[in-house]
Amino acid sequence: MWKLSVFAIAASLLSAVNGLGTSCTAALTPGAAAGDPSWMQTITRRGSSAYNTSPGTATYKPYRNVKDYGAKGDGVTDDTAAINTAISDQNRCGLGCASSTLAPAIVFFPSGNYLVSGAIIPFYLTQLVGDAKNPPTITASSGFSGYVIDADPYIPNGYGAQYWVNQNNFFKSLRHFKIDLTKTPATSGVSAIHWQVAQATTLVDIVVNMSTDPSTTQTGLFMENGSGGFMSDLVFNGGKYGINVGNQQFTVRNLTVNNAQTAVYANWAWGWTYQGVNFNNCKIGFDINEGGINSAHQTVGSEVIIDGKIVNTPVFIQTTNSYNGTFAGSILLDNIKFTGVTTGVKDSSGATKLAGGTTTIRQWAQGNVYSGVNQVPTYQQALVTSAPTKPAALLNSGTGNIYSRGRTDYPQYAASQFASVKAAGAKGDGVTDDTAAIQAFINANWGCKILFFDAGTYYVTSTITLPTGSIAVGEVWTTIIGGGANFANQASPLPVFKVGNAGEKGATEISDIVFSARSGSAGAIVVEWNTADTAGKQATAAAWDIHIRLGGFKGSGMQVSNCAKLTGHATAPCTAAFIGLHITTQATAYLEGTWVWTADHDLDDAGQTQIDVYTGRGIVSESAQGPVWLIGTASEHADIVQYNFANSQNVYAGFIQTETAYYQPSPAAPSPFSISTTYNDPTLTNGNSGWALAIGGNSNTVFIYGGGHYNFFNNYDSTCQPLNTCQVSMVKVASTAQNVYIYGLSTVGSTYMLNVDAATIIKASDNVNGFADSFTVWKSANTGGGSNPSSSVPTSTTSTKTTTSTSGTATSTGGAYVGCYTDSGSARTLNGYSVTTESMTNPLCKSTCLAQGYLYAGTEYSDECYCGNTLTAGTLDSVDSDCNGPCAGDNTTKCGGTYRLSVYKTS
Repeated sequence: MWKLSVFAIAASLLSAVNGLGTSCTAALTPGAAAGDPSWMQTITRRGSSAYNTSPGTATYKPYRNVKDYGAKGDGVTDDTAAINTAISDQNRCGLGCASSTLAPAIVFFPSGNYLVSGAIIPFYLTQLVGDAKNPPTITASSGFSGYVIDADPYIPNGYGAQYWVNQNNFFKSLRHFKIDLTKTPATSGVSAIHWQVAQATTLVDIVVNMSTDPSTTQTGLFMENGSGGFMSDLVFNGGKYGINVGNQQFTVRNLTVNNAQTAVYANWAWGWTYQGVNFNNCKIGFDINEGGINSAHQTVGSEVIIDGKIVNTPVFIQTTNSYNGTFAGSILLDNIKFTGVTTGVKDSSGATKLAGGTTTIRQWAQGNVYSGVNQVPTYQQALVTSAPTKPAALLNSGTGNIYSRGRTDYPQYAASQFASVKAAGAKGDGVTDDTAAIQAFINANWGCKILFFDAGTYYVTSTITLPTGSIAVGEVWTTIIGGGANFANQASPLPVFKVGNAGEKGATEISDIVFSARSGSAGAIVVEWNTADTAGKQATAAAWDIHIRLGGFKGSGMQVSNCAKLTGHATAPCTAAFIGLHITTQATAYLEGTWVWTADHDLDDAGQTQIDVYTGRGIVSESAQGPVWLIGTASEHADIVQYNFANSQNVYAGFIQTETAYYQPSPAAPSPFSISTTYNDPTLTNGNSGWALAIGGNSNTVFIYGGGHYNFFNNYDSTCQPLNTCQVSMVKVASTAQNVYIYGLSTVGSTYMLNVDAATIIKASDNVNGFADSFTVWKSANTGGGSNPSSSVPTSTTSTKTTTSTSGTATSTGGAYVGCYTDSGSARTLNGYSVTTESMTNPLCKSTCLAQGYLYAGTEYSDECYCGNTLTAGTLDSVDSDCNGPCAGDNTTKCGGTYRLSVYKTS
C-alpha cells in the first residue's frame, strides 16, 4: 500500500526549482493532518463532460462518492447495489455499450469496509479509487460467487460472449483497495478481480487476502484475454493462484505473492514483462503453460522476469513442456535472488533446467539467442555468460534493481493545496479557446499548488508550458486538445503541451491527463518533454497514466463521418499530429502506463467503425544522457515509426507494444508526412510500412525488456498476417549503436523481426512461437558487457574505455592474488579499462591490464576483465568461495562470480 516515504519524496519535490508561480509566497509542502479526510473527498468538484448531450446529463457529474449513493462501508450492510448505482448513474457506457468517451467517471470509496454480495462492474471510462491515506476494504460476503470486481462480465446465456470486446476494453482503472475473500469458503472458487482489458488500463496499490487452506480454489486476479496494459504495487496473500492470467501483452511491476499455492499461473501470452516480483512461501512461483508453437495451440510465447526476490518457494518456475533442445516458449530471467528455493526451473518431465539454492541468477535464458548480424539462432536453456552490466543511472543504488516509482494520489496534501483550472476561468467545454486561461492559471500557481485540471476537454490554440517544478493532476483523464493554424504546418512543428524548457532540472509530475490534437494538426508535437531529473535524484521528472489519443472521439474532428476507412476521404482533415510524444535531448523521463494511440476506430461510434487517422511519429526519445524509463507503454498506428530512440543513452523500456497503421501501404509510409532529418527519422527500408522500433546510430546502453510489434493488415486486408507478409521487418538498429540489448521480442505479420541498418537479420519463420514469433535475446555486435556504470551517473566524472576482445593471444603474467571483492553497478571495484571475451582467463586479464599500464586486474561473470590502479573505496573484500564462476576460457579455473570480482596484481 501507499508508504509513509511518500511524504519525504513529496517534501523534496520542489527542492531544485528556481522560482514559483506569481501568486506563491512559499513552495508546496505536505499540508494534510493525519486525521484529515482525503482531498478527493473534500475538494470542490467542477468537472464536466464537454460533449455529453444524452438526456438527463445537463449537469453530468464525473465524480461520484459511493456514500452519496447509499453505501455504508460498515462491513455489515450489503453495499453492492449502492456501489453499482454510483458507477452507472447518468446514462453511462455500461453493459451493451461498446465504448464512449462522453461519460467519464471517477468513483471514490472513502475509508471503510464495503460488504458485497455480487460483482462490482466498472463501466467504460471508469476509475474506481479508494482513499489513498487509509485504503478501504471490499469484502466478499460468505455466499459470494464469481468476481468481486468484474471488468468484462459474461453475458447470461450468451454462449461465452462478453459485454466488451476484450481487445478494445480501454480506459479502466482500479487503485488503493484491499479486497477480502476470507469470508467465502476456501473452495468457493471466488476471484477478487476479473480483469479482461486492453490498453489504458491500470491496477495500482491493491491488496487481496484469501484463504491459506491447502485445498483453496480462490484466485486473486483472473484474466483470460485482452490486449493490455499495466499494473503495479500488488499484493496477494493466500489463494490457489495469486494471479491466473492470459493476455496478448502486459507489464507488471512490483508484484508480491505470499503463501499461495501458485503465485502466477501463466495460461497464454504473446509477451509479458514482470519487473520486481517478490514471492514468499509459495509452492510454485510461476507455472508457465508452454509448448504451443502455432496459433491453433497458443500458450505462453514470451515471459521476461527481471528483479525478483524468491523466498522459501520450492519451485520458482514450473513449465508444462519438456524441450529436448527445441524452441517452445521463451523465458528470460534477470537478477533473480533465491533464498530457500529447491529448483529454479523445472520442466514437465521433472527435469531441472536451472538449479535453486540461495543464490542470485544474474541472467538465464530459454529460447533463441542472437548477436549482431548473425542470422542463425542458437537455442539456449542455460545461464547467460555475457549478461550486461546495467548503468547505475537506471538502477536503485540500494537494491541494484531497475529504479521504479509508484504512482501517488498525493494523500499528504489538503484540498486547499489544490488549485482548480476551472475556478481560474477555463471552461473545458471543448469549444472555448482556453489557452490564455490555462497558461495564466499555471503561471500563477505552479510550485505552491497542485494544478488540478477538472474533468473536461480544454481546447488550446497555442503552446501550453508547464514549468519545471509543477505537479499537474487530471480528473478521470481530463483532455487537453490542440488545434488551429499554429499546429497545421508539418514543416514548422510546435508543441501543444510543453513540459519545462530545455536544460531545466527539477521535480515535475503529471497524472491522469489525455493529450490530443484536432483535425488538421500535421505540425502538432502533442507533448514535448524537456524537463530533467533534479540533480542527484532519480525519476523526479515523471508521469503516470497519461495518454496521447489522436482521433476517433467526439471533438477530435476525425471520426467515422469524415475519416472512415476505404472511402477515398481527403487526407488533411484526418491528419492528427507530427509527433505524439517527444523526449528532447537534455530531458530525462520516467513514464508508467502511457499509451500513444492514433485511432484505428471511432470510440464514439456504436459499431466502433474503423477509420484512417494520420500521425507522423509515435514516441521519439532523443535523451542524450538519460535516464529514460518507459514502463508499460505502447505506441500504435503512427506513420513512420512507433518508438524511435535517436542518439539516446541509458534507456530502460519494458514492455513496449506497437501496431503498424492499418491503412498502410495505402498511403505508403512516409505519406502524408515527409522524412525529417531534424527529428532523426529512420530510413524506411522495410517496404511501405512504418517501423515499430528504431534505435539510432549514436545510441548507447539501451535495454528493451519485452516488446510486442504487430501488423495485422495490408490496407485492412488481413490475409497477409498468417503469411507474415504484411510488412518486411519491424525493428531497425543502427550498426553503430552500442550496448543494445533486446529481450523477449515478439512480432506478428512481419517476414523479418529485426534489421541491422538495411540488412534483414532475424527471420520470423525461425522463431515461430504460437500466433506471434518470438526470440529471447538479441544484443548488438559492439557490446562490452554493458556501459561502465560509473560513467552513467550524472554527478560522476569517472569514465572508462570499453572494448570487446575477439581473441586470447596475450601472454600470461605473474601477479599475486589479492582477493574476492564485491562488485556492482553502484560500486565498481576497478574503474579503469574493461574488456569482454569468450576466451577470458585470469592470466589473460592480468596481461591485458598490465599492457594498459594498470596495477590491478579483476575477472567477473566468467568472461569480463576490469583494470584499475586503486581498489574503489567502499567495496568490500568478500569470501573467496563467492568467486566461483568458471572462466569462459578455462572452466577449470575461477573468474569471479555474480557481483564478485577475482582481483590480482598485474605484476
